[in-house]
Amino acid sequence: MAKQLTHLGGRSILTSKQINDPRTILEAFANPKIGRSYEIEFVFPEFTSMCPVTGQPDFATITVCYVPRRLCVEMKSLKLYFLAFRNKGIFYEGVVNTILDDLVAVLKPRQMTIIGEFNPRGGTAGKITASYPDRLKKIR
Repeated sequence: MAKQLTHLGGRSILTSKQINDPRTILEAFANPKIGRSYEIEFVFPEFTSMCPVTGQPDFATITVCYVPRRLCVEMKSLKLYFLAFRNKGIFYEGVVNTILDDLVAVLKPRQMTIIGEFNPRGGTAGKITASYPDRLKKIR
């Protein structure tokens, strides 16, 4: 299975295709404890994207927390995936929901939550949370 992981141990250069479609960067490996529910959490404190209106950089801490089903995300591919957003013009809400959509599509987890804690801009910090399955549907 490790031979299928192309990013681990390799150079970290993204192609224009990967930057345009970051989901293609994500790699996964078999869950080593498929019969057990357990939580995996990654915290990425150096996330950057661009404001689509001003072109100014947005800085955030992105937290990925999930309960795997059959697959786990390979961490270096996740780091490279986040790097693909560096020059992408996208609002905070788009960042968090895109990450959730892409990871759910690749991993098909039991559950997943993505939290984006964006640094203050104009005196206001933003925190966006998106979950799968959609926990807000249950509340309403």
